Amino acid sequence: MIGFVLYGAAAVAILMFVLWLIHLPMHNAAIVDFGWAFGLGMLGVGYAVFGHGWWVRSVILALMTGIWGTRLSIFLLLTRVIGHPEEGRYQELRRQWKTNLPLKFLLFFEFQALLDVVLAVPFLLAARNSTDVLSPLEYAGVALWVIGYLGELVADAQLARFKFQPENKGRTCQWGLWHYSRHPNYFFEWIVWMAFATFALGSPHGWIGFLSPALILYFLLRVTGIPATEEQALRSRGDEYREYQRTTSAFIPWFRTS
Repeated sequence: MIGFVLYGAAAVAILMFVLWLIHLPMHNAAIVDFGWAFGLGMLGVGYAVFGHGWWVRSVILALMTGIWGTRLSIFLLLTRVIGHPEEGRYQELRRQWKTNLPLKFLLFFEFQALLDVVLAVPFLLAARNSTDVLSPLEYAGVALWVIGYLGELVADAQLARFKFQPENKGRTCQWGLWHYSRHPNYFFEWIVWMAFATFALGSPHGWIGFLSPALILYFLLRVTGIPATEEQALRSRGDEYREYQRTTSAFIPWFRTS
């Protein structure tokens, strides 16, 4: 199994190195977000294909990880990289790091590759399971994945539609799912990860897979997700966003306060 993981680690490390090289002339480090999602989808499909598990389970795993990873990576590429200036989060990193930026961003890109390998643990556990029957937990994981995937799809589509309208430039999206949560896309992304972990529970040592949604939740709530996104929103939208923060749930969709 160790050799299996090392092949996957080498693949995502090479992917991130290539993306780091591409980002240098582009001056847009947001391409790392595309690489993060694409790398996870690649690991999920790769583990499913070469994991020697039961073929039905492997097909389900490949479909879930492949569909999710492909959609999210393309969405991030189109909304953060192609035709867009570098996001404020990465501009802020440049201001904070100041010197040796190429090297520091290389380490940052490769850290994302390492993170992909760690987060892909549920994929690995399921891919190695040769039991020729699906457990109720695996059915539950698939059902939860459908909810999370569709929720994230709707949230992203609503935000994209809002931004497409010129009169909304510089304003905060507060309709649809965004009326009930400041970050419904992050919430449903976490649901997808809970689905992967639940699916892995049907395999030996599957409980280890819950490391992934736990890490995702930590990063979303404390590190690169909500804190960084909201800092940028406050810089660009000021009092309007402060009022949005006051009235709207940060993560879990819920009724607004007056």
